[in-house]
This record gives sequence, C-alpha cells and structure tokens, in this order.
Amino acid sequence: MAEQTLETFDVAPAETGRRLDVFLAERLRLSRTGARRLLAHGAVRVGGRPVAEGDKGLALRAGERIEVSDARPVAAEEVSAEPDAPLHVLAQGPGWLVADKPSGVPVHPLEPGERGTLLGAVAARHPEIQGVGEGALRSGVVHRLDVDTSGALLLATAEPAWRRLRGAFREHRVAKTYRAIALGSVASGGDVELPLVVARHRPAFVRAANPGEQEDARNTVTSWRVLERLRGATLLEVRTITGFLHQVRATFAHLGHPLAGDRNYAPAGDSTGATRHMLHAAELCFEEIRAQSPDPGDFCDALARLRGAP
Repeated sequence: MAEQTLETFDVAPAETGRRLDVFLAERLRLSRTGARRLLAHGAVRVGGRPVAEGDKGLALRAGERIEVSDARPVAAEEVSAEPDAPLHVLAQGPGWLVADKPSGVPVHPLEPGERGTLLGAVAARHPEIQGVGEGALRSGVVHRLDVDTSGALLLATAEPAWRRLRGAFREHRVAKTYRAIALGSVASGGDVELPLVVARHRPAFVRAANPGEQEDARNTVTSWRVLERLRGATLLEVRTITGFLHQVRATFAHLGHPLAGDRNYAPAGDSTGATRHMLHAAELCFEEIRAQSPDPGDFCDALARLRGAP
C-alpha cells in the first residue's frame, strides 16, 4: 500500500541554507536523532525526491517542498518496562494519558536498559506505547520536561493520538501553565519574545541569541503574571506560547530573575534553600484534555520558607 504523506512543509526564505535534519527536528518537534531516523527509513522527500540519512546535512533552498510520509523506523530498542515504579495519572483518554512527573525523574531513557524513567513506568502499564511516534526509547513522547521540572506531562499510547497531539504542540494549540518561584521582585506581569540558542550541551545551557546568531536561534514567547510577593522572590504563573529547551529558566535568567534553586542559571548567592529549580507544570489543556497537577512537597516547602518572617 502506498505511504500516506502526513506533513508537508515549504522552506521559508529565512530558512535558506538550513540543514535538512535541523529543519525536520524544528518543524516536527523531534530530536535530531528522531529526524535522522525518519531519513534512514526513507520517510522524507525533498522536492519530490527521496532522501536518505546520508542527506541529513543537505542545505535547503527557499521554496523547496519537504514531505514526510507515515513510514516509521522499526524500533531496534524498547523501553525497559518498570512495573514497580510509581505512576500517578492525572487524566487519560483514548490513546493518551497525562502523568504527574516527579522532579528528578527523566521523561525517557537515553540508553537501552536505562531505568528510573517516567516512560518506563508508563510502558509497564501500557505496553502498547512501545513503538508509538518516534518509537524506540522515545516511544509515545509528545513533549518533554527537564529532569528536575515536575508536573503534568502528556504521552500518547496510540499512533493516531501521537500525530494529533504532536501537531497541536507544533501549532502552539496546547495551553501549558507553569508555577515558578523567581528570585527578586518580578514586574507585575507581561510577555517577552526572545530568540534563544543552545550555548552548551551536556549539561545544557541556553541563553539569548547574540547579534549574528539569529539563524541558529529559536524565537520564543513567554508570558507571566504575579501570584504572590515573597521574601526575596516572586511566585509566578507562567505560560509558554512556544516550546524550547529551558525556555522558562533561560528567559527569566535573561530578565535578571533566575528561578530559585536553579544551579545552571541562578547566582551562587541563592539563599532560598531550594534543592532544584522551582518550576512546576501545573496545568495542561487541549480540546478534551484537561489535567492539573498540585504543587509537589518541595515546592510547597520553598513557598513556606519564603513566606516566613525575615
């Protein structure tokens, strides 16, 4: 049976010269490894011509049409199912679930056999998730949270749901609300549009793009409102219109208000006592999906300390 084209993209003038794998990763919200898996499996055409993994560095031209079929790489690896790992499901429906991710727990494994991930706990209860979406060690992953960020995380347990939900994230139709404790007195509310770049990998460090780095930058939009003035800090409700690695953390660090407990972005003088960055994915909404995650214990403890008398 002929493959069905799922996605079609036209290269914009501003994307001229962009590598094919980078372009696919950005447009499809995949890791670059996931984009290369699609290339290796023959799921991509450029200007009507099939391309392969060896074409990953192909420089694209304005106006070229990129087509991605429903071909999916055969998973050479599966997530190690962990039936004894705790799992708290906030909401679920046909082909999807929202899990309450604890801080310190990775979303998915990076290596075969790795344990202690949220996906391992899900795979034990929903073995049908194996091979969904990007497949292999990212099976069913629709979006990600940093290891030390807690809260609501959406996963797809069936391929049609994964396609629908990834499309919704790509089109910025999923409403994500975070609670964050930022150092200092943050302005009453606002929004900021900021081009961000990954300045370092392992450990990742993201910052505002410098002049001349715009081609490699991702334009991000973050809005916030103040919920409470604390002692030396501010409790915020944050919404991300776009989604990018460390977006909330890097944005508030750029504004001079890094998150409490953030070892990457906060100054050494952080005296809040927070043991991890205080960022919690509190709510996630899209069409029939509604999920809320209460503040975890360490977040509540930080708030109690910062509400106390000097």
